[in-house]
Amino acid sequence: MSDLIALTDLTVAPYILKATALIRVSRKVGGNQFRHSMATFAILLDYKYYDDSVLLKASILHDIAEDIGYEELYEIYNIDSDGPEVIKLVLEVSRLNNETKEQYLQRVQNSSKRAKILKCADRISNLTDLHLDTHTSGKIYDYLLQTEKYILPLAKEVNVDFVKEINDLIKKRKKLC
Repeated sequence: MSDLIALTDLTVAPYILKATALIRVSRKVGGNQFRHSMATFAILLDYKYYDDSVLLKASILHDIAEDIGYEELYEIYNIDSDGPEVIKLVLEVSRLNNETKEQYLQRVQNSSKRAKILKCADRISNLTDLHLDTHTSGKIYDYLLQTEKYILPLAKEVNVDFVKEINDLIKKRKKLC
């Protein structure tokens, strides 16, 4: 019953409306970043993170700074009482302009528990979208190695079920390569 109450009290419509700006950002795998954001949100719901409104709201906007611009974050501040914490979490999982991918992933290793959870859900969505018709086998294999090196340790810290799913996705994607 507490899950039902948590979901009933969750107001995400303003965050979803803000995230519609991501519709214009296409993904190499097809579709757009808005759908990816909603998939990340759905993964967190699937893992029953109902009681963390900041995490759920940030999942909807987790790519907005990188894909649309950091100035978009100002509007989030006053959406509701979670706004400032949502921005903080979005920034925590956003790659800075001067960071290499490896520097970014190393920084996430030292981030908050929420950021680690969000990064794992984000990576699950990304792994699900890896296919040979959009990526070379070499790119897929490198991405899987990166996932093993940086994301699996995060998953081990925050949710054993993430570990199972990520390992399963890695195993299936390695068969493609």
